[in-house]
Amino acid sequence: MSSTASPALAASPPVTQAPARHRTALRVWLTAVALMIVAMILVGGATRLTDSGLSITEWQPIVGMVPPLSDADWHEAFEAYKQIPEYTHVNPDMDLEGFKTIYWWEWAHRFLGRMIGFVFFLPFLGFWAAGYIPRELMPRLLGLFFLGGLQGAVGWYMVKSGLVDRVDVSQYRLAAHFGIAVLIFGYTLWLILSLSGKARERLSSSAPATVAGIMLGLVFVQLLLGALVAGLDAGFSFNTFPLMAGQFVPEGLFDLDPWFLNLFENPMTVQFDHRMFAYFLILAATLQAVWLWLTKRPAEVIGSALVLAVATMMQAVIGVWTLLLSVPLPLGLAHQAGAILVFGFAVFHFWLTLKGVPVAERSGSQSRASA
Repeated sequence: MSSTASPALAASPPVTQAPARHRTALRVWLTAVALMIVAMILVGGATRLTDSGLSITEWQPIVGMVPPLSDADWHEAFEAYKQIPEYTHVNPDMDLEGFKTIYWWEWAHRFLGRMIGFVFFLPFLGFWAAGYIPRELMPRLLGLFFLGGLQGAVGWYMVKSGLVDRVDVSQYRLAAHFGIAVLIFGYTLWLILSLSGKARERLSSSAPATVAGIMLGLVFVQLLLGALVAGLDAGFSFNTFPLMAGQFVPEGLFDLDPWFLNLFENPMTVQFDHRMFAYFLILAATLQAVWLWLTKRPAEVIGSALVLAVATMMQAVIGVWTLLLSVPLPLGLAHQAGAILVFGFAVFHFWLTLKGVPVAERSGSQSRASA
């Protein structure tokens, strides 16, 4: 780094020295995987909103790729569904055509999961054999593959919770399943960013990265709160804003005993927490952007914080709109997509504050940096 470089930044080499064409190929591959993960999360959301998640009552990782092909196969699958509480207590009047509708949603969700496995593993073998994968990247990719397998097992663990004593899946297991999916997406995005191959200059102060890491954690907590809302169908009640049951802080938030169960099992409390945490998240993201601007951090860092703040505001608007209309499917999916987008922005902002800004791209922003 030249002697004229800003004292707020320190030289940092590229994460990997792999040839540019190798990095480009790996980034394209991982981007395809990341997009499929997003698609799977959204199909999973649709499966939840259409109450389709319990339509397939067994887990067959290989044979299950093939849907029912004959009328006899469909009747066999329908008969299996009739044995669970959801059919008995919720859908006793459902006919075969109605069953096919919910079956296809769940089948598509599982099929996407299997396809992600193939799209990851087969190219991985090819890139490995061709020598495209840098040594430092290998354990990270193996870790990503392990997380994918874990996600499949957790998904079935979630489904099993609704097959015996419940008419839906456990909200705890749903939150775990969604949370792991989000983490897999975030980890994949991190790997894509790390393959840029550009020399970067790190901020000499660790404060922006610390704050950005806290923001990322807050966003993740809010996503988990949203999963609890979905798991309890809490979005289908108290469809007013900004009041709930005619009050800003409604009565009944702590009706369950012991009190802490309300945080996870009382639909009113879960929705209230999701609302309040959204306010806090918007405030925190806004204050972060203002702080970075006042302390004259590099323009790229300020810009990514500002994008995150605006994204949290837009996500809140979509959330309110979704709530007021009692969670129609298109808006429910838009809200879930917005959540993934906000998380992606938070990951990028954290990565940028941690790894630094590209050397070649900050010549015009040196005047904004300070020690």
